[in-house]
Amino acid sequence: MIKKQDITVLRVTHLRGPNIWTYRPVIEAWLDIGELEDYPSNTLPGLYERLTAWLPGLIEHRCGVGERGGFLERLRDGTWAGHILEHVVLELQNLAGMKTGFGKTRSTPERGIYKMAFRTREENAGRAALEAGRALLLAAINDTPFDVKAAVTALTDVVDRRCLGPSTGHIVDAATERRIPSIRLTEGNLVQFGHGAAQRRIWTAETDRTSAIGEGIASDKDLTKSLLKSCGVPVPEGSVVRSAAQAWEEAQDIGLPVAIKPCDGNHGRGVSLNLMTELDVAEAYRIASEEGDSDTVLVERFVPGNEHRLLVVGRQVVAAARGESLWVTGDGESTVIELCDSQINTDPRRGPTEEFPLNPVKVQDDEIVLDLKRQGLSPESVPQRGQKVLIQLNGNVADDVTDIVHPDVAYQAALAARVVGLDIAGIDLVCEDITRPLAEQRGAIIEVNSSPGLLAHIKPATGTPRNVGKAIVEHLFAPDETGRIPVVGVTGTLGTSLIARLVGCLVHLTGKHVGVVNGEGLYLDQRQVKAGDCMNFEAGQRLLMNRTVQTAVFESNAKMILTEGLAYDRCTVGVVTDMRGIEEVAEYYITSEDAMANVIRGQVDVILPEGAAVLNAADPAVVELADLCDGSVIFYACDEHNEVVASHRADGGRVAFLREEQLVLAEGAAETPLLALDKIKPATRKHPESLLAAVAAAWALEVPADLICAGLRNFDASPKKTTH
Repeated sequence: MIKKQDITVLRVTHLRGPNIWTYRPVIEAWLDIGELEDYPSNTLPGLYERLTAWLPGLIEHRCGVGERGGFLERLRDGTWAGHILEHVVLELQNLAGMKTGFGKTRSTPERGIYKMAFRTREENAGRAALEAGRALLLAAINDTPFDVKAAVTALTDVVDRRCLGPSTGHIVDAATERRIPSIRLTEGNLVQFGHGAAQRRIWTAETDRTSAIGEGIASDKDLTKSLLKSCGVPVPEGSVVRSAAQAWEEAQDIGLPVAIKPCDGNHGRGVSLNLMTELDVAEAYRIASEEGDSDTVLVERFVPGNEHRLLVVGRQVVAAARGESLWVTGDGESTVIELCDSQINTDPRRGPTEEFPLNPVKVQDDEIVLDLKRQGLSPESVPQRGQKVLIQLNGNVADDVTDIVHPDVAYQAALAARVVGLDIAGIDLVCEDITRPLAEQRGAIIEVNSSPGLLAHIKPATGTPRNVGKAIVEHLFAPDETGRIPVVGVTGTLGTSLIARLVGCLVHLTGKHVGVVNGEGLYLDQRQVKAGDCMNFEAGQRLLMNRTVQTAVFESNAKMILTEGLAYDRCTVGVVTDMRGIEEVAEYYITSEDAMANVIRGQVDVILPEGAAVLNAADPAVVELADLCDGSVIFYACDEHNEVVASHRADGGRVAFLREEQLVLAEGAAETPLLALDKIKPATRKHPESLLAAVAAAWALEVPADLICAGLRNFDASPKKTTH
């Protein structure tokens, strides 16, 4: 009997940037499958049946076959435990609400040892999925019980706590569709789109354009009403009161029925509607004053009709949803609480997390208790069989009506957002028919909300889902904007720190603020702000988050790519000097030139189509990377007559070389002589290959030749020391 349970996880690494597997973050796990190396899946009785019963979604995994059911075909025909675990982990993440699809598993030269990589949107959730997946697979192999539902529930809790909320994730996905990079700035929903000086920020439905004054106005309902009224936006008549007696007096002046709400509340909290009696008004005043931060309460004309939520982004309505009244029907046996749980809260649209468009109804909420009281009931009452009981008059906004909103209604909503001063706003209005102007039906805008909820539009209970994330991204970025700044990546072992610093110096001469991270430190505009090796992901992210940085330069090497991934998703210029240093990464099973090339190619793979690769023509392995570049290629070599340089130039390509101790740039037959080496400081000119790589990168960034010469003349290769 083999020890089938011996699947050991040897190492787990979160690769946060582009890596040897893919452009996106993955978790890489090293697995020792032990004696299972001799037992592929088709030799393990019952494994196929147990896995497909526990995880029926595996049918959707295409695997290398390229079609639905591809993985199950591999499972039937025989595949190894590491590959099976990859798909189990991916499926568990999908079941937990974190949709992912990428995974790869590769053997290593060591028997039974595999490298497995799988896409994850959050490190902790990915690690939890790996642990749960291993336990599930071992149970399937050994034919022991496994509680799949409990495992998915636990993993879902991790996803809910650790991952971006669905609304923020929807906006991030929309940015990704536009190829705009994103960085999560906190464990919450604060996200940066773009890099450096080109960045924008969101906090779910708030942006860095959202006015704090506008948010303050929106939270003051009376001020909001007065501003809207002054601009001709229809609002219900009403006044601020400070006691229950004043509330009743104002209600009689306005005319019954009335609505009562906190002056400083939002999102419908503390609101009571359709109030007809003095007792109801007094109780509603208490609820509103307790919900708000002061004793000031707003009494308004009750507007009959359905509640609607219109989402305004920028200057237009991009989505609209209609609410519904909630009723239960008595059975003569169940309490109102029990009826709500059985007739309302069982609705699959309702749930406690942001994944659900509607919240569960809590009958004990004061507003619901008041509505029940007005019907002669309490939460514990048992309505007669067939008796209809009103639970909520308005709210539950989840039915999409975007396509039927009257243009005048949309105009009034967009105007309300502008009057308050919000770039993104949820406009609550009540009317009987959203297809008619508000004035025709005495409809009114009752609330303007900052940071509006998006899920009712993304996942409406009925109707067409709306891509509000796309609208928000289009609001933040013009059609020709990508959120990107020029990024230069320098990879290899030959003078890469020097190249990175020199490129930063040359670009800085154009008037741009430049950040550099390399093996010597972190630099901002040639000033070293941190000394020591900064060739790591965290230091790179610091540059990309810095709002002043207009160009960023990064040094990396094979070890960084293998252990962290590159610090940026794409780059404008990628420099590769060589593929040396195999001995430094041998522990990662990189033991051949082909394996090393597979690592270093990552620097070329991430070059944008409009960018350029700067490659060392004297290194044949580096030259071969040219075919992988989506952009153009600039070759450099000290020898003007280098075969690669000469051939590339003959084809009209760009090259950099030395001629009689002078740096020269050439494109086809055209030449641009730069500086002679003896005009460059001694510490710098000792590295002519590095100088050529740097000036070629600067050329790719369109730095003028005269500025390149000026930079070369004044550059000091010795590390700059911080002045702090």
